[in-house]
Amino acid sequence: VWISHLDLMRLFQRAFQRGGLRLKHSQGYNPRPLVSIALPLSVGVESHCELLDFDLEGECPSNEQICVLLNTSLVSGVRVLAVYDDGRKLKELTYLRCAVELEYDCGIDPSGVEAIRHLFAVPSLEVTKKGKNGPVEQDIIPMIRCLLLTRDDDYTLRIIAMVCCQNPSLNPMQLVAAIERYLPECKPDHAICRRLEIYDTNEQVFQ
Repeated sequence: VWISHLDLMRLFQRAFQRGGLRLKHSQGYNPRPLVSIALPLSVGVESHCELLDFDLEGECPSNEQICVLLNTSLVSGVRVLAVYDDGRKLKELTYLRCAVELEYDCGIDPSGVEAIRHLFAVPSLEVTKKGKNGPVEQDIIPMIRCLLLTRDDDYTLRIIAMVCCQNPSLNPMQLVAAIERYLPECKPDHAICRRLEIYDTNEQVFQ
């Protein structure tokens, strides 16, 4: 959760080295290891579905052995779920399923639950997004495939949503930003975001 994207890349590069797995490198004046992670993860966001692409030199162990070697070389809290060949092209990656927990220290007003449901049912909902040239207004409704709001207990609401993750992409924390902007009385004291799964255009699990 608290490892930046670049630090996570370095972590895996070192894990390959510790496990005796030699990564191929790019050609040129400044060779770089051929390893990359799709959809860079924001600091503070947990994930169960990251994709890491890599190429090895020489004779490669089996996928099961690579998984074991990496997991014995990684830190607690980061682990490889599976290793497989012939991954699909990343341009086919379309949707992301996420969970966002909204925590209220003093409890939830029941009227607030319906207000949040109504907020995400409107035809248009603009939220400020940081762009390369400064803040821009972004309508997030077209990027929400589906959204379910449930009440876990008197202090926690949970949003389960499937959102676009490429061309265009929606950061799930923008859902929290929308609540803070349009329903300040429903602003949570804490918000926890998790990536759960990623899908292709046909909503099949992406691999």
